[in-house]
Amino acid sequence: MKLSTRGRYGVRLMFDLALHYGNGPIYLKDIAERQGISAKYLWQLINPLKSTGLINSTRGAHGGYVLGKEPERISLKEILQVLEGSLCLVDCVDSPSLCERSPSCISREIWGEASKGMQQMLENTTLATMVLRQQEKLQNEAGK
Repeated sequence: MKLSTRGRYGVRLMFDLALHYGNGPIYLKDIAERQGISAKYLWQLINPLKSTGLINSTRGAHGGYVLGKEPERISLKEILQVLEGSLCLVDCVDSPSLCERSPSCISREIWGEASKGMQQMLENTTLATMVLRQQEKLQNEAGK
């Protein structure tokens, strides 16, 4: 599976919000600048993330975006499912009726197992996990 730009940038958007969690609403232009992504592109990711409650917005002079729940409660799987759809490696894993070979296809079983493993890893990786790993990485680099 190859993630689209939509999925990768969506994770970066959410990660940036997690890095600044608890500091109040964040302007989209600031996220765009820090992450090196156009604000116009990020704007396209906001609505699906808002509609699922992963992001909340505030209007006005002190408005912006915040995570819809704590970073510990948002997994990469949840973000990617919103932005990418199914995380299965092949369509027939989710929809066996797409292929007449599905009932007897060993390849489908293997792709299903691989998809399940990847999804478990993404489910176990939260935004809080990413923030912690980033902090550790920066500390290790500073100690060199």
